[in-house]
Amino acid sequence: MKKGNSRRKFISDLAKGAIGSVSVPVLLANTNERKASLYSDDPPDLADIAPDGQTLKAGLVGCGGRGTGAAVDFIDAGPNLEVVALGDVFQSQVDRCRQTLKAARGVDIPDENCFAGFDSYEKVLECDIDVILLATPPNYRPEQVKASVEAGKHIFQEKPIAVDPVGARIVWDATQKAKEKNLCMVSGTARRYQKDYQEVQRRVARGEIGDIVSANMVRNGGASWWTERQPGWSDAEYMLWNWANFSQLSGDHIVEMFVHEIDVMHWHFQKTPVKAIGYGGRQRRRSGNQYDFFSIEYIFEDGRRANCSTRQINGCDNVSDQIIVGTEGYADAVGTIYNSKGEIVWEYPYPAETDEDQRWRVNNRFKQEHIEFVRAIRTGEYLNDSEDQINSTRMAIMGRMAAYTGRDVTWEEVLNSDMQLGPQVNGFGPVPGMSEEPPVPGEYVQPVNRTV
Repeated sequence: MKKGNSRRKFISDLAKGAIGSVSVPVLLANTNERKASLYSDDPPDLADIAPDGQTLKAGLVGCGGRGTGAAVDFIDAGPNLEVVALGDVFQSQVDRCRQTLKAARGVDIPDENCFAGFDSYEKVLECDIDVILLATPPNYRPEQVKASVEAGKHIFQEKPIAVDPVGARIVWDATQKAKEKNLCMVSGTARRYQKDYQEVQRRVARGEIGDIVSANMVRNGGASWWTERQPGWSDAEYMLWNWANFSQLSGDHIVEMFVHEIDVMHWHFQKTPVKAIGYGGRQRRRSGNQYDFFSIEYIFEDGRRANCSTRQINGCDNVSDQIIVGTEGYADAVGTIYNSKGEIVWEYPYPAETDEDQRWRVNNRFKQEHIEFVRAIRTGEYLNDSEDQINSTRMAIMGRMAAYTGRDVTWEEVLNSDMQLGPQVNGFGPVPGMSEEPPVPGEYVQPVNRTV
């Protein structure tokens, strides 16, 4: 296909709504505004701070490091923003988060709004809050998102939104109800709220590397954190303190962490694959039942392919690549475009701190997503990115299913599968069926029939 025809088809598809929200400003609803933004020379439309308005009160569920960080980011996103309630399975996590918020931002959360236990999210939702921040292990996300929509709260949901196909369907159904209620939802796939990523995506979408033909997404790093089992801990306590290493709680690292890279690929392709082929394994992981490497090939209906690989092993060379390949060049999603000879033709114009023009400055993406979240709530410019994150999570689950089983997995299978990871951790004490043995390809059978 010639470049000119490709661009005309792109604009035609855009006018028909076939592409979706491919334009940079996530809040623009008018098609003409989207097309104008696509070809604008102005920087992406992201606010430096959320607009003022009536006080928005938030409750945090999941008081670990990421949850505490999300609470601080919410408070810092603009004026009149408060965190007024905390919930976590462990009292010690609630206490630690409470102390951090007090020391870092002068936030004093009363005893009556601090809850521990597996039902703590329900108690937080009963408080006088407008917003819920969900940062528990992702296995619990579906039931918490569902309850939050039923309670009428705007939702910030950390990535990923589920660990299995059934959980993804629960969040999908809840997302449709959130739209009916005009409840904003923002996800923790924060690169979509980062100016340099947005600008590259905009330039690729308008044809600066020609037609997209493939992608190569790599995230190789050291081993993830783990927690040694302590004397006196029950199975449940060990698994929860070590949740990032148990697939039924995290989804495995292809879902829990590599979803960021998969989401970038999904954002550029604006399509979901029809099939995944892949493999993975475990060589040096210290605990849990997860793999420590994956290599997945995603195949799209039109024949395009994307290669995605990730590794978490110490002592190895590391690399992080997010490359989108086109017919006339390729793009590093972080901020550089190359021609077909490998020559740089454009780089993101990061301003120096001393530059007068700071319009292209890239804010901290974790804070930026909360700025856009609050801006949408206060301006009425509706924002809900949940469907994109659900499908990116499904793509990651699809890759894990292919690697665990050793067979090809189709998109339709992921959409309709009754596979649910287990055993579940819904109370302290023994966890029947807990294992720290990784799945064996060719022998692994997908578990089903877990009650959510």
